[in-house]
Amino acid sequence: MSTDRHTDKRRALALGVGMAIVALLIAVGLLLREHAPGNMGVGFLLGAAVGLIGAAVMAWRLSRRPDRTTAFERAWSQSGDERDDAVLTRALAVLGLLALPLTGAAGIAIGLGAAVEMMLALLILTEVLVGATAFAVINRRS
Repeated sequence: MSTDRHTDKRRALALGVGMAIVALLIAVGLLLREHAPGNMGVGFLLGAAVGLIGAAVMAWRLSRRPDRTTAFERAWSQSGDERDDAVLTRALAVLGLLALPLTGAAGIAIGLGAAVEMMLALLILTEVLVGATAFAVINRRS
């Protein structure tokens, strides 16, 4: 049996953890902007902003319309059922298996003279696409 007493504590804890994550991301972004080469700090801050906006939209959808959320939103927020968790676990396993060869290919390309910043950006983009594709395929098949 659930009670409402823990809901306020959980919300306060989630809000505190969220604020700590935002503070950490801003601090790391500002450190990268000051000491890292090129526009790495700005890129980190923009990526963090996009991620935080995505997480906020996901949290809003879960709180307002939980019946209309996607399997990814339920699995990522740990509010789904066993099937959602299994799909996310299998998709992350596929991503983990392919991360090593993708990173090796990026390392070889860097060794052959490709721009490091471009290869790292392509590596991250490729890994995101692999994870999204694996999740969509596994979600469709199961």
